[in-house]
Amino acid sequence: MTLALTKTQIGSIFAILAAFLFSTKSILIKQAYAESALVDGTLLMMLRMSSALPFFLVLCWLNRHRNKNISIKDWTLLLLAGLLGYYFSSWLDFVGLMYISASLERIILFLYPTLTVIASSFIFKQKLNFKSIFAIVLSYGGTVLVMLQEQSNVPHESNFWLGSSLVFASAVCFACYLLLTPKLIQKFGSWNFTGLALSIACIGTILHYLIETPHPIQLLTELPTNIIWYGIALGFLVTVLPTVLMAQSIARIGAAQSAMIASVGPVLTLILATIFLGESLNLIQWFGCALNIIGVLMITLAKKKLT
Repeated sequence: MTLALTKTQIGSIFAILAAFLFSTKSILIKQAYAESALVDGTLLMMLRMSSALPFFLVLCWLNRHRNKNISIKDWTLLLLAGLLGYYFSSWLDFVGLMYISASLERIILFLYPTLTVIASSFIFKQKLNFKSIFAIVLSYGGTVLVMLQEQSNVPHESNFWLGSSLVFASAVCFACYLLLTPKLIQKFGSWNFTGLALSIACIGTILHYLIETPHPIQLLTELPTNIIWYGIALGFLVTVLPTVLMAQSIARIGAAQSAMIASVGPVLTLILATIFLGESLNLIQWFGCALNIIGVLMITLAKKKLT
């Protein structure tokens, strides 16, 4: 007997797989940091984006016919979106992870939908309704609970607040990227936009590494082989594959349903961090994590969106 999956089931499976792969990002980064003193955020970002670049260049080539009659203004906004969303935002996140736990990083980063709503309310001069305000208070209150609990357990001379600030800045940058994307996707097409924006981000990351690193090629030759494999995993398994899976999920079940399923991401990261990194949350932190997820879900799935 043949088991045939429905369109909704396939879309849900794709969303779950994408959420799982995205949730492994901070785990792989922390493991790479722990295994070699040569590794920092810039180097690891370069390895990730170099591994992902060929796929996104292929996307650009396959969709090059979509680039006709595009204004200079739109190309400029595309350049800004690519650099902001997947270069600068990702770099801030990678560097921030040098100072805080993978669990806290995922919780802070998960705030980006609330930041998008807040920014939209200012840009479009629309008042936030009570439900949105309540959701924002829940998510930020929960995040602060987790942060204060973790901060109390780290040495005073640590860079805890620097790391937290960098990751929050990463979430802000990604929220700004999301505000730029809707009109650009209409202009360029979704796959073409993805290929172009991510290619720009990859090239920006590689240039950053070459400019910042005194002996960039020599450093690569000195890296342990397993660090190279971490970079490849971050490029393909955490960047390319989940991007494709989430796009296919949205095509089958819609953005709202995909977002709801993807909300398991922080919980998956917490579980993986416990298993592979030895991290653990106390009851207060789990409560804060739950508040964060509930608040973000309320924002993400709200019927009345600020656009």
